[in-house]
Amino acid sequence: MSGEAGVPAGGTAVPSAADDRPEWRSANLTVLIIILVATAVRLAFAGAIGLGIDESYMVAAGRTLGWSYFDHPPLSWWLSRGAALAAFSEAPFIVRLPFVVLFAFTTWFVYRLTALLYRPRAGVWAAAALTLAPMLGVTSATWVLPDGPLDFALAGFALAGAHAVLGRSARPLGWWILAGLCAGLAVMSKYSAVLTLAGLPLFLLTSPRHRMWLLKPHPWLGLAAALVVALPLIAWTLQTGATSIGFQGGRAAFETFRPWGPLAVLGGAALFLLPWIFAGLVVAMVGLVRRGRGDPKSWFLLCLALPPIVLFTVVALWSGKLPLFHWAAPGYLLLFAALGDLLDRHRDALWLRATALATAGLVVAGLAFVSLEVRTGMLSRLVPALEREQPALQATDWTALREALRRRGMLGRPDLVVAAPQWHAAGKVDYALGGALPVFCLCSDARQYGVVHPAESFLGAEVLIVLPPGSRRDPVAQYAEAFASIEPFGTVDVGPIGGEAARLRLFIGRDFRDLPARDSASR
Repeated sequence: MSGEAGVPAGGTAVPSAADDRPEWRSANLTVLIIILVATAVRLAFAGAIGLGIDESYMVAAGRTLGWSYFDHPPLSWWLSRGAALAAFSEAPFIVRLPFVVLFAFTTWFVYRLTALLYRPRAGVWAAAALTLAPMLGVTSATWVLPDGPLDFALAGFALAGAHAVLGRSARPLGWWILAGLCAGLAVMSKYSAVLTLAGLPLFLLTSPRHRMWLLKPHPWLGLAAALVVALPLIAWTLQTGATSIGFQGGRAAFETFRPWGPLAVLGGAALFLLPWIFAGLVVAMVGLVRRGRGDPKSWFLLCLALPPIVLFTVVALWSGKLPLFHWAAPGYLLLFAALGDLLDRHRDALWLRATALATAGLVVAGLAFVSLEVRTGMLSRLVPALEREQPALQATDWTALREALRRRGMLGRPDLVVAAPQWHAAGKVDYALGGALPVFCLCSDARQYGVVHPAESFLGAEVLIVLPPGSRRDPVAQYAEAFASIEPFGTVDVGPIGGEAARLRLFIGRDFRDLPARDSASR
């Protein structure tokens, strides 16, 4: 027997979207305005700076389409490549456009999830806070990274899952199928999606009032839908012996005990979410924990949000390389629903509205400053330490290299290939050349370049070696065994300032023989 439609007997339904229509209309309009304004700002930012190192690598190495890729599942690669093919351009604005559009939907999903679990007005606050959190509302919302489609899919999964198990839907099967489709898209974005996805069966298993769903066909049909969507990744993984999963899983292997590791990971998340937003998320999470299993919506959010946050924080105790702070971002993403409820309950406080407006101004000013710095090197010109390092070069496209090679008549030469010493440098070089010359990586950790352009494919070739700015390598000594001869071929300055810190060093290596025995001992 069932209670309300779509809710098992003993379950607890949340208010439906039909409640209080005027409040919903007002909240819908407010969130749409937030999304439109934020999208306009993101589009301006997307076209104002060049691609970062990960972005350049994904766009360039992703020119060769595949069912999946060495680093990550295929969805983000397909999105950037599809945009480039549709627009006949790899300009930063073009390849970032799908990610900007997806985050507009992500914001809407988070709003609707919060409104479903709490109140429409709480959803407005959740959408506003999410928009102002740089780790999510800027990087995931703009850059060519797996996190953008991941956040979109997981927010959709959480919304559909909440409707399926907590809502009043007369046809819950549709929500279960939608949750499954979103789950498939999440796995097609990033392997770590399984941590959040596992939260739904965890909720069903640990909530006696909802456990009977496991005896119904609905969740299993949703699982089937997820497997169908993820079929290309499953087939590719079986075909390649799960090398990609092994690569990602190897990052969690024990190497050394690092007691300060969790603090570094949490501190990084606090910094890039903004400390006051992070503090609000922590307070909201504590409230969820205190209410616990007695409150289904609190327990639902905890089951989905905590696994990635806890796992990546704990792994930081022993992993050789600290987990990057954004790896746990899906967990924080889902906590914004509880944060929206918390903020709405304090909506009349003058400090809250003042803080929201000040944060919006800070974020917009920050984006404007970054854009100016990348384009002009304004701050680097004034601060000697920054001029020596020029950190903005990470978001500067090395298009000057293409122009320099064009002037020398080297673009498109069938007997010439290009190489860089690391996978990320290869990505910057390859993106700058626009596919005019094949690029490979002079290293064992070639990532996707080891698949699309393995070094052994170019034995006997004449190779233009490009060393990135700041490289301390001596290619004549380091690569002596890899070539019959190596000789300097000049330099190319990239970036708005130029100088040694922004200079590519070029060398010609003749008769490429093999990768050097030690290919990554120095930068």
